Amino acid sequence: MLGTLIKKEILNSVFSFRFVVTLVLLVAVVPVTIFILTNDYVKKVDEYSFRQNGIENYLKNYAHFNRLRGVVEPSQSPIPIYSLVRGISSDVNIAKFDDDPLPAVFPLIDLVFIVGVLLSLAALIFSYDAVSGEKEDGTLKLMMSNHLARSEILLGKIIGGTLTLLIPFLLSLILGLFVILLNSRVAWTGTNWATLALVLLGAVIYVFLFLVIGVFISARHHSSSASIMTSLFIWVLFILIIPNLSPYLASLISPAPSRIKMERERARLVDVERDELGRKLMAERLGELVKKYPVLAERFSEAEAKARVEKDPVFREAYQARTREVEAAWNEANRIQNAKSEILWKELDRKEKAQTKLAGDLSMISPLADFTYLATDLTSTGMMNLRHFDQIKGGWEHTYWDYVQGRIAALQKQNPTADSWNSPVDVGDMPRFQYKEEALSARAKGTLWPFAIMMMMNLIVFSAAYISFVKYDVR
Repeated sequence: MLGTLIKKEILNSVFSFRFVVTLVLLVAVVPVTIFILTNDYVKKVDEYSFRQNGIENYLKNYAHFNRLRGVVEPSQSPIPIYSLVRGISSDVNIAKFDDDPLPAVFPLIDLVFIVGVLLSLAALIFSYDAVSGEKEDGTLKLMMSNHLARSEILLGKIIGGTLTLLIPFLLSLILGLFVILLNSRVAWTGTNWATLALVLLGAVIYVFLFLVIGVFISARHHSSSASIMTSLFIWVLFILIIPNLSPYLASLISPAPSRIKMERERARLVDVERDELGRKLMAERLGELVKKYPVLAERFSEAEAKARVEKDPVFREAYQARTREVEAAWNEANRIQNAKSEILWKELDRKEKAQTKLAGDLSMISPLADFTYLATDLTSTGMMNLRHFDQIKGGWEHTYWDYVQGRIAALQKQNPTADSWNSPVDVGDMPRFQYKEEALSARAKGTLWPFAIMMMMNLIVFSAAYISFVKYDVR
């Protein structure tokens, strides 16, 4: 009997005007969106390759260690899943705003938007009159007179409505995936397809939840007009208000100092104050060193120092001692000021993380936030990927600085008078940063909480819908 009820719901919905509108809308929007995002991904790949080639050309001709770190700043390479999900890893490059401001003003939609916003609204439109509408038509009373169990009727409506809504979505998605498959520049792997399967599983749970919400609201009203108004209010609350309001509530509950202000203070500590301290320490150390090597009190140019180092062993010893003391003074200044900066930055980081976590926890009251976290983290375009990127970036930075210090030591040993930090150097053997996505198993594990919250919401709302329907007066 349950199968018959599900079939009835599907047939009734398929021939309805709202199904036709949903089908036309999704078939028009989804493939076009994927086509645009796919071309955008190809463009990002070309731009990334161009930047990397430019960096390599710079390193071959102009590399010196004093400016090298800013040139080789790690960046994430585009990933094929950008054809479906943009996430927060593909934010608009503000440097391009003057060329084309529209992507910044009107950002492109993606699969997360389509499921999170369009399908959730469609789910409520499909289900707002599931109970109240049939009561008004008299069909609900007729079903009850045939001794059909209310639990079967409720399941039939929810399952049938979910399947009906998935038909146009999956059809439009298949058409969109053909766009990806036909583009030779986009190479999806088995991991990408497995990721998509998990995202679709989350989408089914999400759509099912809004169908259940719609049925629950319908079972609490005796007229469809009241039911649709309540449904729209709930949709606005879950989709628009809670996700956007949660950061502001978090900033009030757990405030953090201004990052701009802290960055200025940090810059003062490691720049102006460090230079003052460095010059002071250098003067003190050199003052003591002159007592041991009076020759250092003389004034000499770099060329004169280089000539005397080669000819005079005593001067070479004094000059090398001077170099060590100057480096030690600046190292001490850097250590002291970096320690002050680190304390300042750790406190800011602690407060920002606390505020961000609170905002995330508050936003998860909304199913849209749960699905967004789930989809973006699975596709390596969310906050989990930012943490992963920072982790592999930190590992590379340790390797990079070990390389720099080793090369500087070798250059100073080869030529003690040379300015090793500002002299051109061959960095062909320098370790390059390479971005690698986190394993899918780790990403899936990290999304268990959003999955669990949506499942728990489904259970709670379904229980409420069942209780309401059992007590519903069909007369």
